[in-house]
Amino acid sequence: MLPFSIGLKPGLPVTEQVIFAVKKAVVAGQLKPGQPFPSVRAVSQELKINPNTAHKIVAALVAEGVLITTPAVGSVVAERSDGGRVERAELLGADLERVVVEAKKLGLGLDEVQAGLAAHWKKLGRK
Repeated sequence: MLPFSIGLKPGLPVTEQVIFAVKKAVVAGQLKPGQPFPSVRAVSQELKINPNTAHKIVAALVAEGVLITTPAVGSVVAERSDGGRVERAELLGADLERVVVEAKKLGLGLDEVQAGLAAHWKKLGRK
């Protein structure tokens, strides 16, 4: 059983969906620093995806600093670096741009987007 929850949706790349689900689990505290992460084989079998896709997912999470791999130990959840406030905010740039573009496509106003953001913030237990 995977230590994070995910419901794969058709039409969206599996890799992106799983990476997002893992990052969300880290932010929400479901995955804690130092906690073992499932092997590529386990991810592949649990999600019923190609092992190459599972490998790409783990490699991307390692490249992004979410996971650390160690020979003979496997992958574990990395310690979150605190970085500077500006640096951390810059990491969200591309994601925020996507949200704004999608909101405008849907005809949503800034107030509606802010309310949605606040609701998700509360759902993840952040103040």
